[in-house]
Amino acid sequence: MQTSHPVGRHVLAELRGIDPALLDDADGLRHALRTSLLAAGADVRQVVAEPFEPQGVTVVALLAESHASVHTWPELGSAFVDVFTCGDSADPLHAVRRLALTLGAADAATEVVDRGGPGRVDEPVSPGLTRRWQLDAVRVRTLTALQEVLIADTAHGVTLFCDGERQSAEHTQLTYHEALVVPAALLAERRERVLVIGSSEGVASELAVACGAGTVDHVDLDRECVRLCAERLPYGYTPAALDAAEAHRGPVRMHYEDGAAFVDSTDGTWDVIVVDLPDERPGEPDAQLNRLYTEDFLVRCAARLRAGGVVVSQAGSPAQWRDATLRAAWERFGAVFPQVAYVGSPEHEWAFVCGLPDAPPADPAELAATRLDALGYAPRTLDAVSLRAAMTPPLRLRRSLTRMEGGSAGRSSR
Repeated sequence: MQTSHPVGRHVLAELRGIDPALLDDADGLRHALRTSLLAAGADVRQVVAEPFEPQGVTVVALLAESHASVHTWPELGSAFVDVFTCGDSADPLHAVRRLALTLGAADAATEVVDRGGPGRVDEPVSPGLTRRWQLDAVRVRTLTALQEVLIADTAHGVTLFCDGERQSAEHTQLTYHEALVVPAALLAERRERVLVIGSSEGVASELAVACGAGTVDHVDLDRECVRLCAERLPYGYTPAALDAAEAHRGPVRMHYEDGAAFVDSTDGTWDVIVVDLPDERPGEPDAQLNRLYTEDFLVRCAARLRAGGVVVSQAGSPAQWRDATLRAAWERFGAVFPQVAYVGSPEHEWAFVCGLPDAPPADPAELAATRLDALGYAPRTLDAVSLRAAMTPPLRLRRSLTRMEGGSAGRSSR
């Protein structure tokens, strides 16, 4: 098969529960591997076997499509199998299954790796767990001065990855960004001035303008990433809109600075401060973004709020198996603000935390829902009913931080 770049499938398997005598028979293993490969459609050129003392055999097959190998441990009743084929004339998974059947394996653990082509992204989502993204086409992959930026077509549309983590995707990005911006805008007494830190795509800034902001200061450290998003993503800034924002023509003013330094150095105050960053990285103490996930940074943001202002931050996931970031964010906000409001975004498995001012409403969710009709922007992924549901913190979160409900460290929104 002729393609613009080679493609293939690599199957790695561990076969267990095999008769030790079969695993020490070099001729039998050579025959079993050959017949399994032929049955899978492979063009077998030669097969060699090497027995070892006191036991064990290695068998290697040279294929027109690539190669296959078997390494045995008779004393353990197990074998490691590796079959890699390029093109689509042979099925390496079928070869492995046929070999397992021939050897009478009681158990077979297999992993299939797609190689070549546009590739894939294995996104870490929690310890021991990854999410695999198959890439249909790569639009850009580059190393900026700060991170690896990848924009590619996936099953979710055009998708942005930074350092191997999905940041947003065409089909679902609005669900994420509306949950980030709209509830905070509804909870604020005014929304004339908005500060957005991070959020390279520009959607948060555009939503802030749609919700009534006359001035949006957008701060991002990675100029190249912001520019690539404008050029390659079908959502957020266009190149022309980014040009205007960089020149401070219009409501959005782009600043390429460190977010914490910008908050400290500018004389501005805002009605809403939006912090939209990748997850904090507790295992990387020198990571720059960790400085924007501290109680000290929230104190500095709170000092820059106008009366009735709100700070909202990306706060990780509400899922029980990966909610450490959310619980940490909730606790930090509770130490700084008299009331904390939760917003969940089920489409993305993300959640957001809002810090509310000194005269908080009794029920932030109800306040946001009743203000929605007067917002001036009609969200596509939220209505009054879904707002009330989204702003109810998970029971696990409320129970784990009961000291904050009515305590001196602040109060939760429910």
